[in-house]
Amino acid sequence: MRIGLSFDLKTAITERHAVEDAFEEYDSPETVAIITAALESAGHQIVRLGGGAQLLDNIRREKVDIVFNIAEGRGNYRSREAQVPSVLEMLDIPYTGSDPQCLAIGLDKPVTKKLVAAEGVSTPKWLLIMDEQELRLTNWEGFPFPVIIKPAYEGSSKGIRLTSLAYNVSEAEEEVSRILADYRQPVMVEEFIDGDEVTVGVIGNAPARVLGIMRVLPKKKTEHFVYSLEVKRDYVNLVDYECPAGLARDVLDKLEDSSLKAFRALGCRDFSRIDYRISRDGMPYFIEINPLPGLGSYSDLVIMATMLGWTHAGLIQAVLDAALTRYPQCVGV
Repeated sequence: MRIGLSFDLKTAITERHAVEDAFEEYDSPETVAIITAALESAGHQIVRLGGGAQLLDNIRREKVDIVFNIAEGRGNYRSREAQVPSVLEMLDIPYTGSDPQCLAIGLDKPVTKKLVAAEGVSTPKWLLIMDEQELRLTNWEGFPFPVIIKPAYEGSSKGIRLTSLAYNVSEAEEEVSRILADYRQPVMVEEFIDGDEVTVGVIGNAPARVLGIMRVLPKKKTEHFVYSLEVKRDYVNLVDYECPAGLARDVLDKLEDSSLKAFRALGCRDFSRIDYRISRDGMPYFIEINPLPGLGSYSDLVIMATMLGWTHAGLIQAVLDAALTRYPQCVGV
């Protein structure tokens, strides 16, 4: 097959931004090279389409059978991950991964939480603050502290720093103000679940299946562990990964059930990753879903898969294979 590869590179963005993690979700040339090599090793011809305006120019000129999409989209829009799939659907070009509606919902944490909660999936208490005026009017009475504070429409722990855990109203208000100013979007204030950080990988369609369950364990014990941007950037030194996760069987069953419910409820396709915190009494609380998880060597889904005996190339091929079940016209091309 002739496969187009859509992506956004950190090195391709030249404009300056108010926050240094603005392009955290964008990929490295190494990741593009790994995906290219994995697909070429299976006999496919790869066309690098890029992202943004470059993709628009290339996709009309290049003839491809399917697009392997890892593009995160441009700008500060809550629907930015839906940009490339929307273009591909308009041009009737097959692609890997979830559709525009799913990707737009998945990046919007409040909408996502409402939908998965309606399916019976537990999620921490939370509130949404739209702007400074709403912050001044917020009634904090009865809201459980500590809280974790984050941008409402971001992924890859963007905006989640060591300062994001607030123990009282004063700290919470200061952190909300920081995110409102820096990220120019609403802020989610969420009850902090003091327990294990766990991520679940899901792959396939009809039926989708749980790839694995991985626990993130801090190397240095802290009172309240936050899987922050600082930690993710230095994960080799700061955390250990445990996969399969050493959790009780009933907790693992709840995680699997909740993950497949969320995957189906949001209309995810091909692959996804879902994050949880486990309370002290063993209840998994849904934090967020990433229907476009990273495929770089440093990404949680890849770390999980390799710990379970997969090769990096095998995971990439599995994503493509899942997509091809939805596009039988591409098989054998």
